[in-house]
Amino acid sequence: MFELFSKVKDFKISRRAFLGTGAAVTAGAMVPVTSKGLQKLSAVQAEELRDKEGEWIPAACWHNCGGRCLLKAHVVDGVVQRVKTDDTREDSADNPQQRACVRGRSQRQQVYGVDRLKYPMKRKHWEPGGGDKALRGEDEWERISWDEATDIVASEIERIKGKYDNRSILVTGGDISRALNLVGGHVGTWGTTSWGSWRWGPSYFGLQEGYFEHSINDRMDLRNSQLIVLWGLNPAWSSPGSPTYNFLQAKKAGARFIVIDPMYSESAELLGDEWVPVHVGTDHALMLGMAHTIITEDDPDDNPLIDWDFLKKCSVGFDQDMMPEGADEKQNFKDYVLGTHDGEPKDAAWASAISGVDETVIKRIAREIGSTNRVALLTGWAPARIKNSDSWPQMFMTFGAMTGHMAKPGRMTGVSCHFGTGNGGHRLVMGGGSGVPGGAENEVGESIVHAEMWKAIQNGEYTAGYNDKRDINIQMIYHGMGATLQTRDGQSYGIDVHKNVEFVVTNGHFITTNAKYSDIVLPATTHWEREGGFNVGNRDALFYYRRVIEPMYEAKDDAEITTMIGEKLGFTAEEVYGDIPARQQLFNQIAGATVINEAGTDYEPLVTITQEDISEWGVEGEPQQGRITIAELEEKGVYQVERKPGDNYGYIAQEAFREDPEANPLETATGKLEIYSEALQEYVKSIGFTEIDPIPTYNPAIEGYEDTYDNFENREKGDYPLQVINPHYLRRAHTIFDNNPWLREAWPNEVYVAAADAKERGVKDGDTVKITSKHGETLRIAHVTERLMPGVVGLMHGAWVEIDPETGIDRAGSDNILTGSIPTGQAISGWNSVIGDFEKWEGTPLKEDKYWEPRTV
Repeated sequence: MFELFSKVKDFKISRRAFLGTGAAVTAGAMVPVTSKGLQKLSAVQAEELRDKEGEWIPAACWHNCGGRCLLKAHVVDGVVQRVKTDDTREDSADNPQQRACVRGRSQRQQVYGVDRLKYPMKRKHWEPGGGDKALRGEDEWERISWDEATDIVASEIERIKGKYDNRSILVTGGDISRALNLVGGHVGTWGTTSWGSWRWGPSYFGLQEGYFEHSINDRMDLRNSQLIVLWGLNPAWSSPGSPTYNFLQAKKAGARFIVIDPMYSESAELLGDEWVPVHVGTDHALMLGMAHTIITEDDPDDNPLIDWDFLKKCSVGFDQDMMPEGADEKQNFKDYVLGTHDGEPKDAAWASAISGVDETVIKRIAREIGSTNRVALLTGWAPARIKNSDSWPQMFMTFGAMTGHMAKPGRMTGVSCHFGTGNGGHRLVMGGGSGVPGGAENEVGESIVHAEMWKAIQNGEYTAGYNDKRDINIQMIYHGMGATLQTRDGQSYGIDVHKNVEFVVTNGHFITTNAKYSDIVLPATTHWEREGGFNVGNRDALFYYRRVIEPMYEAKDDAEITTMIGEKLGFTAEEVYGDIPARQQLFNQIAGATVINEAGTDYEPLVTITQEDISEWGVEGEPQQGRITIAELEEKGVYQVERKPGDNYGYIAQEAFREDPEANPLETATGKLEIYSEALQEYVKSIGFTEIDPIPTYNPAIEGYEDTYDNFENREKGDYPLQVINPHYLRRAHTIFDNNPWLREAWPNEVYVAAADAKERGVKDGDTVKITSKHGETLRIAHVTERLMPGVVGLMHGAWVEIDPETGIDRAGSDNILTGSIPTGQAISGWNSVIGDFEKWEGTPLKEDKYWEPRTV
């Protein structure tokens, strides 16, 4: 493959010959030929463009997918003509190229989109105090100057602060906090967002959450696993980059794959030897049934299924003899599973009735995991995005500890997600800091939970902790980044909030959902229009990007926007953001970049810097010796640590702890894995929503599978008999790319419905259907499939809401229109805790959204 790339690079083709290829630039084509966006070319212009040479520049692929792959932009006269991905190395299983997915490759359509937000805009019927607030989301826009826009924002901050106080201002993210903290602060937001119950709970019982820290081994060791269980994760869709390729290497090495998921995913199709469909949110019950099988069938001599040595040495709480000092011995896990005290064994039959998995399958899989020497138990965050799932991660850990599939080669238990999908461990190469000082302290210091925020603002009261309710009166919302209105629980309540507060501002690239319901929108630059920096993906590689094009139209970067508003509030640029120029910030990141040494014991500088480099950049710094030069970094855009089996860079999660738990204790109350964890119980209680037991007992989800019935025991279906999940697929990275025309064409935004459910409702493939929950309604075109187990609806995550003003129904398939504002446990956002139904829509059928008009202003 690398020889092919070399031949391609060496092959010379004339510009005129290139006319015959499919990528030719021809007369009449709509291409970005200026910094002002798309323009139709004349024949002369097309010929001139073809005759010009350009430069390949490392470009940011900045979206929140976990991949962060290598992307390069071909720039001619300051305009990107095309993009490519990694061709900097020979491709191999040990050292794969860091290839971009379809989203990264289509990013030129984002940066040059006809719907880019070009100028500061004001809602036509806005006036101080809100004006006609009910028109938010439907009003016209008027172009204003940056001076007028920042005047309005600063004056509204002062007005609202004076009329109410700083606690009336909500910031959902971004640099604007730097300016607001100088005038007394603001209210913030927090929550588990993507992680579900994996975000904070695992630190109390001894595992990691899978983003910052990992409980799974690295990709090289994955090949040592004989059996790999993918429990509720679909890396082929949700983890772009190399993870699926790494799993494929494990399969080629002989691993058998079991995929447990309500949906027969692309990952199941590629890797799976067996697909086990399970009712959404009942994973915990299923695993309890498996645990019961292992406990009752374990025989240390003839049929060893439990790793007793590991349990006794490295955990607390499994049985009566392993309880921590002072705990009630009856509250041990084994007795709970056997039903010793409550009279209800959590056996395979019990688990089958809840999970929908046949009890013979439950027992067989449990035996296979318990009797196989090297097993990787891998889960994603999706099964934890369930209301009342606080004990699920503890259950997952407990099952891994029981079977001893932890902290040894080929044996691991934990989250395989985002940066760490199939490749756990500390980073082998990382960028340095920019040197920008922290901003002023936020004097308000209050924050509202994502899962409660819209209802809390509506009701004027939020939960600050156990038995701690506080009044709140939010009158201003500033969306400095992100897609809060689109991606937080209970979108319909959020829209209502946005139609009632006095002032809403958004920084953005497009008229996103945040911007659509704002009064002032401020055009922000993309990363292609900024000085540069680093992006991180998997642990092996660091991606460098630099400015690709000059800022489009009147867009400004977020730091400049914050500084301008801060100056209107009476502060200097230095007070708001410090005095380190952007070029110096980038140099600091390069100079501070480090890479693992050859021994794998410490880090050393990545980049060689000479005095000539410092002078050429016009910055302050010191010469240093590293692995690569600045010029090489700027040309390649990636540094990847070379890997090979048995090298010094391998990672076995918690290996030292398993070898000697006394010398290498975990950061838990007991220093061990806590199957019984009072610390976790107290933490969940302290948040102020719901409570749990110290062992991982099963708690049915609110608006989960059991709630699809009016009477679960008698299986009497209720008004909302189906469960709605929101798979992350290749059309979008969360909400980003939803407006990308190439991706709209390649990935239709359909709703997946099970064939049996569709037949029952008289729905055929291609029909428009209305999906309804307790909280909202949305329309979509049905994709009838056998890939979903009956009773489950797959509404893809991230579509930008489009409320029809006549019917009040969303036309875009926005998943959060169907979610409620129902916080539980450790402030979990329960995206997959949604019950609903669908029916054939009798109104005007939907057009595919590839035919929709873009949101241009």
